[in-house]
Amino acid sequence: MSELTGAERYLRDRREDPAYDRAYTAARRHIDQIDAIIRAFDQRRCNLQLSKAELARRADLRPEVIRRLFSAESPNPTLATVVALAGALELELVAEPYEDSRAS
Repeated sequence: MSELTGAERYLRDRREDPAYDRAYTAARRHIDQIDAIIRAFDQRRCNLQLSKAELARRADLRPEVIRRLFSAESPNPTLATVVALAGALELELVAEPYEDSRAS
């Protein structure tokens, strides 16, 4: 097993604080959800064989918005952008409870 880096040790130690751990978990979930949506949109774009420029046209967005969205390290689209892209990609947006909060 490889040794932890300084940053990994720092995070491990900070996460021992319950308040920090809750905040970290919430932020990580937020980031993961955005990443999953962007990856799904890009996969759908590829499946439909749409260029980024064509997707921008269909979504009525500027091409640079689409380029930044798919190339940024930490994309953070507005809800209006997400809805426009979903429509242009013929996708339905559905809000569901978190997996771990669903009744068994």
